[in-house]
Amino acid sequence: MDTKENSIKFPEKIEETFRDSVGTMDETGTRKWVFPRKPKGKYTNYREYVGYSLIFLFVIMPFLKISGNPVLLINIIDRKFFILGQPFYLQDFFILALGAVASVIFVMLFTVVFGRIFCGWICPQTLFMEMIFRKIEYWIEGDRNKQMKLDKQAWDEEKIKKRILKWSVFLLISLLISHIMFMYIVGYEETFRIILSGPAKYPTNFIVMLVFTGIFYFVFAWFREQVCTLVCPYGRLQGVLIDKNTVNVYYDFKRGEGRAKWRNGENRSAVGKGDCIDCQQCVVVCPTGIDIRNGQQLECINCTACIDACDEVMEKVGMPKGLIRYATEAEIENQEKFKFTARMKATTFALFVLIGVLCSLMYDRGSVEAKFIRPAGSAYFIRDGKITNTFTYTILNKSNEKKMMTIKVLYPKHSEITFAGKEDIIVKGDAMIKGNVNISFPESEVKLSKQNIKIGVFNADGEMLDSYKTYFEGPFKFQF
Repeated sequence: MDTKENSIKFPEKIEETFRDSVGTMDETGTRKWVFPRKPKGKYTNYREYVGYSLIFLFVIMPFLKISGNPVLLINIIDRKFFILGQPFYLQDFFILALGAVASVIFVMLFTVVFGRIFCGWICPQTLFMEMIFRKIEYWIEGDRNKQMKLDKQAWDEEKIKKRILKWSVFLLISLLISHIMFMYIVGYEETFRIILSGPAKYPTNFIVMLVFTGIFYFVFAWFREQVCTLVCPYGRLQGVLIDKNTVNVYYDFKRGEGRAKWRNGENRSAVGKGDCIDCQQCVVVCPTGIDIRNGQQLECINCTACIDACDEVMEKVGMPKGLIRYATEAEIENQEKFKFTARMKATTFALFVLIGVLCSLMYDRGSVEAKFIRPAGSAYFIRDGKITNTFTYTILNKSNEKKMMTIKVLYPKHSEITFAGKEDIIVKGDAMIKGNVNISFPESEVKLSKQNIKIGVFNADGEMLDSYKTYFEGPFKFQF
């Protein structure tokens, strides 16, 4: 089949044998090491701005505080959670769960509309790999051709020096990333204290740090793009979410086929040739080792390196840019403009509703949470015509300010409260206090053996901070 015929039949009858295996493996299943050429261009510059900004934020965020609280702290062991300086407790877990659901829907929406932009622009795996580890590799071993030459080279003095230097720098950066991640769990103060105390005092922490350092080193020094193709479930998810109206990095086959080498002064359209000059630059620059001209593939992370490489070539040969570009499949096939489909609208609506509910819950979750529980095995007692129950109270102050509180029974009326200590309860900021309180009612007020009551917690100004419904136990009475 000649080039012209191939261009006519693409993409309906083109053999898609490339889908039979992962792009980084050969037919025997052996891994093919990817040596991508160093990308350059408009989109690469934009990605570097975004990438380095996010990495900078990742590094400094553990040191930032809002109202004395960490911006982000996920301490599962000690059950301490802070998001944007706001403390979250186990009682607020449903809010965090709802936030996780909102995040999943948000990612799904972005995938439906914008494909895998998250993978190429925001994903930590891509950011660390392309903005840090790959840059160091270019600095030490050189660009694609030099790396390939070094890889085939015997283990002479040059290769040993470069490899040891690269692996050492990779290990140091992996160690640094592990420590920063540890700061998101226990805080930077505790992390520095553990470091200064040494591994002998904290052997478990030391071992955990070594394990995570080893994982990071393994991923970025060897496993690399295999994370995206073999481990990450998001790549599999795109096959369900992406359709012909999804924006992705696409090769314009209508314009590019059939492929043929460039000849100066040639009228390519007159001889049935497309704009693709088959220079392979979009292939050699790809960090996952695929040919974007084969269409949408599992390995593509929308990193835009192929767009910059193709635009550079098109500019040199005097043809319009955009042979590879952000587009939808429908736009390329039918020359249609981008449409905001019903599925996109429905997903967007659901997302905004969920975010609205989430923000409302976070705003109205209150600064104080109180509970009143009757101790197990306790019983009521009657004295001086009054029935008394003992309650154990737990008051959690979610704010950063010390609060003075008092307890009152909202209903039924005519209650009497006796505290084990002072009537005024002082709770420090971001702290919890427990105690016992006796609540009494005249016998005439207690109509049932288990009667519902409501207890309120008030501040010094008389403002109710929280309330709790429980039951008051009394003697059994026959009802006629």
